[in-house]
Amino acid sequence: MLNTIFTGQPTDRAPLLIVHGLFGSARNWGVISKRLSDQRLVVSVDQRNHGESPRFATQSYEDMASDLAEVLEPIVAEHGPLHVMGHSMGGKAVMVLALMRPELIKSLIVADISPVAYSHDNTPLIDAMRKIDLSTVEKRSDADRQLAHDVLDPGVRAFLLQSLVVKEKKWLLNLDVLEAEMTKIVGFPEVSGTYEGPVFFLSGGESTYVERGHRDRSKTLFPHAKFASIPGTGHWLHAEKPREFEAALRAWMEAVDAKG
Repeated sequence: MLNTIFTGQPTDRAPLLIVHGLFGSARNWGVISKRLSDQRLVVSVDQRNHGESPRFATQSYEDMASDLAEVLEPIVAEHGPLHVMGHSMGGKAVMVLALMRPELIKSLIVADISPVAYSHDNTPLIDAMRKIDLSTVEKRSDADRQLAHDVLDPGVRAFLLQSLVVKEKKWLLNLDVLEAEMTKIVGFPEVSGTYEGPVFFLSGGESTYVERGHRDRSKTLFPHAKFASIPGTGHWLHAEKPREFEAALRAWMEAVDAKG
């Protein structure tokens, strides 16, 4: 079972599941989880090979979707279907989940990703993390200085270093499996069928991950999809403009909840 964090208490509104992206964790979403928990129970997970969750030999989207279904089943049995939000790799995982297990989901929120294969490769970030000499790291800034040789963006470095446990000198990431499975992670599985429930694709206005040309594929799998973007944001839209991101999620979930 995935490491799972519950924030807030159940209410008369459908709970929300938050699923992070590659190199992330439930902890990355702590502030947004806490703020959204004022109206509903918020559940966040560490995906396989991330954070405190178990290590496995694969990182396929079918496997990630099955992990999420295992988390959701007892919650749905008690509280009914959930709103499910996934960012980036997590967005692809929840799309596959919706196609596999639609009865678990009240609505789907996909943050800055499309159901297509991408050409980019995140292996250089894995190489950069591996190059850090953890034996010399006594504080996070030591690791940041080493990482800066290969990762110029301070925001990306700060994000990656959230998965470093300085005291234990270890990464909360299964770097070997993530590297071996990178083709699957940047790809998207061959899937069929449709999810007929409400779907909200929310992207960063300046992100290169979501293109208008992707909409046909998105609408094929998710016929009732709605699309919106947050201006002035890139791929990490929830970190760059957290209040706007939070407001968009609230408005969406409240509208779906109001329909019953």
